[in-house]
Amino acid sequence: MENSLVLIVEDEPEIARILDAYLIREGYRTVRAADGETALQHHAQLSPDIVLLDVRIPKLDGFGVLARLRQAGTTPVIMVTALAEDIDRLSGLRMGADDYVVKPFNPQEVVARVGAVLRRAKGQNQETIRRFGDIEVDFHSHAAFVKRGETRRPVQLTLSEFRILAYMIRRPTHAFDRSDILDACLPESDALARTVDTHISNLRRKLEELGQKGLFPAVRGIGYRLSEPK
Repeated sequence: MENSLVLIVEDEPEIARILDAYLIREGYRTVRAADGETALQHHAQLSPDIVLLDVRIPKLDGFGVLARLRQAGTTPVIMVTALAEDIDRLSGLRMGADDYVVKPFNPQEVVARVGAVLRRAKGQNQETIRRFGDIEVDFHSHAAFVKRGETRRPVQLTLSEFRILAYMIRRPTHAFDRSDILDACLPESDALARTVDTHISNLRRKLEELGQKGLFPAVRGIGYRLSEPK
């Protein structure tokens, strides 16, 4: 993904310089930020293609920056950390990050991860519509429909409900943990994981009203799936 713009958010000048040099050598463009506030300013002004985001940075830490980025959109983010407690939080990528690397790292590996995440994001961005049975989700227009024959009826969803449906329809039989749904779909929220139950209940009711029954079965001790495996 040559010529892509990488925002490097790192407060240790030597690490930032090394990452900068390796990325430029592989054909990337780069811009640096040494704190969370500057990172958000650069993101808003420059619209980078991907963000390399250190967790322990001044003014606003990496998790705070990530939450703000997820409010703004879907820019791919690779988190960088050296602390065990951060690794625990990131191990399931529950914070909405696309990947993470641990210090000390091999700069060539980081460059390879950047390329892999960008390729994956490009493939996802090319997908505009996903269907499951009669349900159709249009990612670009943030709209959902139930299509039966020649009839295409819109599903009146809140933004949170749409995010959950769009997240789960990519893997309809996967068992999603409540906290995973919360972190992926409501990253800016302070809500508890049980809030997911309310959103799922509303989604189920709205789809049942359009003839889509048996969706969002509970998975005991975990959370929900969109549909039971057949």
